[in-house]
Amino acid sequence: MKEYYTGTVKKTVTIKVSKHKVWKKISNIVGLDWLEGQKRTIYLSTKKRDVGSIRKIFFDNGDIVEEHIVGWKSNEYFSYIAVSGLPLRAYHATISMEQSGKNSQKITWQSYFNSEKMTRKEFSDFIKFLSGFYQNSLKNLKSSLE
Repeated sequence: MKEYYTGTVKKTVTIKVSKHKVWKKISNIVGLDWLEGQKRTIYLSTKKRDVGSIRKIFFDNGDIVEEHIVGWKSNEYFSYIAVSGLPLRAYHATISMEQSGKNSQKITWQSYFNSEKMTRKEFSDFIKFLSGFYQNSLKNLKSSLE
């Protein structure tokens, strides 16, 4: 039976570089060379940073996701919502960073989402996919910076 489901995914990685270097990389919202399967990302807004910025991400598999920045605190975090391209009715994610030692940053990527109507197995498969996507992308981010 197809129903609506709600879930969360949270992944972290520690990167041994300065806060400034990490923020410079993650706050470039179209510079997503570290995002798994990303082909290219473009701005849909004239605003390039902060709340109100909009991006469209094109993936190798043909998926296209549009995201709007809805929260921003420089050198700490930004939050975004996906408005199209995912099998979800709602998706809100935050990428944040905090100092975890001298010249070391803990990056956390977490999201809350509510699905379109799907089976429990489809939802479970989506959570597995998203968890792997976050984990692999954070691994890529780490290796691009360290």
